[in-house]
Amino acid sequence: MENMDLPVLENKTDYTPRQIVERLDQYIIGQREAKRAVSIALRNRFRRLKLPEEIREEVAPKNILMIGPTGSGKTEIARRLAKLCNAPFLKVEATKYTEVGYVGRDVESMVRDLMMVGYKDVKAEMEESLRGKSVSIVEEKLLDLLLPGSGEKKNKMNLEGQNEADSENSEKAENSADIPSVIYLGASSDGENAGSKADFDAKAEDAATNSTREKFRKMLREGKLEDREVEVSVQNAQHGPSMEIIAGGSFDDLQSTMQNIAGILSGGGRRKKRLVSIKEARKILTESTLDSMVDYDKVSEIAKNRVENSGIIFIDEIDKIAVHGESHGQDVSREGVQRDILPIVEGSNVNTKFGVINTTHILFIAAGAFSVASPSDLIPELQGRFPLRVELESLHKEDFKRILTEPKNSLIMQYSALLETEGVKLNITEDAIDRMSFIAEDVNSKAENIGARRLHTIMEKVLNDICFDADEHSGENFTVDAAYVNDKLKDIIQDQDLSRYIL
Repeated sequence: MENMDLPVLENKTDYTPRQIVERLDQYIIGQREAKRAVSIALRNRFRRLKLPEEIREEVAPKNILMIGPTGSGKTEIARRLAKLCNAPFLKVEATKYTEVGYVGRDVESMVRDLMMVGYKDVKAEMEESLRGKSVSIVEEKLLDLLLPGSGEKKNKMNLEGQNEADSENSEKAENSADIPSVIYLGASSDGENAGSKADFDAKAEDAATNSTREKFRKMLREGKLEDREVEVSVQNAQHGPSMEIIAGGSFDDLQSTMQNIAGILSGGGRRKKRLVSIKEARKILTESTLDSMVDYDKVSEIAKNRVENSGIIFIDEIDKIAVHGESHGQDVSREGVQRDILPIVEGSNVNTKFGVINTTHILFIAAGAFSVASPSDLIPELQGRFPLRVELESLHKEDFKRILTEPKNSLIMQYSALLETEGVKLNITEDAIDRMSFIAEDVNSKAENIGARRLHTIMEKVLNDICFDADEHSGENFTVDAAYVNDKLKDIIQDQDLSRYIL
C-alpha cells in the first residue's frame, strides 16, 4: 500500500482571509464581520502549522462566540468553513448535554462524535485513493463468478509452468511454455511417449478455459454482461477498530458496544449468498475489496491527527444553558453543563475507542440568539474561553433579495431545478422577488424573527399550487409576478395575527 501522508490542512486551506470571505460570500449573504472573524481564525491555524514545533504547541486557537437571531447564518458560516478546509466538523446542541450525574449525554461525547466524523472522512478518502488499484482485482473476481473454477485453473497452470521452467532445461521449458503449441505426437520411434494423452487433454482444456476467460473479460469491459446475474457471497461483519467497553467510559460507548456484540451473536458475522446482476456485484465486490485494502491503523492515525489539529466543533444554542440571575432548580444543571464544557474547550484529553484525543487545538465556535439571557450570564471561566465575539445582524429586505438570487444554492435555483424535472419552466420576475423580500422583512419584524428561514415558508406558500399540479403541466411555462405573490398571500397579509402562526 502507498505511504499516505497525514492530510491535515495542506492543499486545502492555503487561502488568504480575503479568499476565504469570497468563498463564503458564494453561499452566505451579509454578515461581513462574522466572515472576517472565522477567516482569520482559519488562516491562523494554517500559519500555526508552519511554526517550529516548540512554538506550535503553545499557539491555541481563538474560539469564537457568535451572537445573533436564528436564521442569520451562524450555523451555515461554520459548516461552509469546515467544508472549505476539509476539516472534521460537528454541530451539537448545548441543550442535549447534562452535567455528570444526570441522565443524558456527557459533554465528552462531542469529542468522540467528532473523532468518528474524522475517521469516516479519512476512510472514504483512502478508499477513493485505492479505487484505481481495485479495478483489476474486482474484474478478476467477476470473471471467477462468471466462470467458476477458471481462476483456480489459471493459477494452477501458471504455477505448474513456473515449476516446469525451473526444473527442466531451457529447451524443454521453451517447448512447454506456450500451451496452444502443444501437439500430441503419441509414441516416438524409440518407444518413449513424447507426451501423455492425459497431459495433452489437461493442457488443451486449460488453453480453452484461458481463451474463454479472455473473451468474457472483453465482454465485461465492453459492458455486455451488466444484466447477467451471478451469486455473490456477502459478509455482514463490520470492519474497524476493535471494540473496547471501557474505551470511552460513557454510556454511549457501552450501548454501541453491546449493540455490536448482539449483532455478532445473532449471526451478523456470517456470510450469505445473494443473486445480483453484474452491475450490482461490481459495487459489492468493490466495497469489499477496498475494505480489505484499507489500513485501519493508518486511518485512525490520520483521523486523530486531523481532528486534533483541524477539527471544528460548533456548539449551538449555548444561550439556553446560560443562567440568568441566581441559580435555582433547573438552572443548577445548566450551570453544571457549563462547568463540564469548560475543560473540553480549555484543552483536555478525552478517551475514545480510536485513542486519546487532545482538545487543545480544536476550534470551538459557540452560537446563540441571546434574546433572553446575555453572554455575561455564562460563567466567567467559559466566557474567557471564547475571546472573539461577533454579533450577526438581522436580515433586511435587500438581504432577502440577494439570498433569493445570488447564492449558488439559492431558493429560486432549487425550485426551478425541481420543477424542470417535471418539464415545467419557472420564471420568477423581479417585482415578485421584491414583493416576497418585503413580506419576509415585514413578518419578521411583527412576529418572531426567524431570519432567512422565513423565505422558505413564503416560497412554499407561493409555489404550493404549481408544485402540486406540476405533473399535469409538462412543457408549460409558469410566470410568478408580484400580483401572483399578493394573490397567494393576501389572506395572511391582511390578518397579521394569523400570519404569526402560518408564516
